Amino acid sequence: MNDDDSDLFRRSVGDAKPLSADERVPEAGKKPTPRARFSRADEEKALRESLDIDVDEMESSNADNMRFHRPHVGKRTMRKLARGKFAVQAEIDLHGMTVAEARPRLADFIDYSGKQGLTCVRIVHGKGLGSGHRGPVLKNAVNRWLRKWDSVIAFTSARQVDGGTGAVYVLLDQ
Repeated sequence: MNDDDSDLFRRSVGDAKPLSADERVPEAGKKPTPRARFSRADEEKALRESLDIDVDEMESSNADNMRFHRPHVGKRTMRKLARGKFAVQAEIDLHGMTVAEARPRLADFIDYSGKQGLTCVRIVHGKGLGSGHRGPVLKNAVNRWLRKWDSVIAFTSARQVDGGTGAVYVLLDQ
């Protein structure tokens, strides 16, 4: 660049004013500040709708979940059971057994637990992943058996950390 070029440049930008910091284009690589897409009214509406959902209905809508209670067992007790709030006092693991092997063992376990005065037990039956196209054979059998025994007043699928849909919490009558 020579002196003529410098003079030409100064004359062409002579009337220009520097931009303030607020008017400058952001540097490459800097992302604009994110803005919320929902208005406050949308957020409040979503909150109201979520509070209107019946938790029991939502939990039982999953086809893999097992859920049963006698008429005298209330919603609060079922919610407490489903959330794992009862102390599990004994457990039996049936998965891997055949239906013929599992039934007498489960019957003995329920009978013994009741005689010991236990109120909450966990039964691990598995998810039936090894059953192939037949679906969860042992899980379905446990579901049927527990409903028939008078000493069982309620059961529900366990929390994920306790076996999820491969196990149930069972409340026993005292």
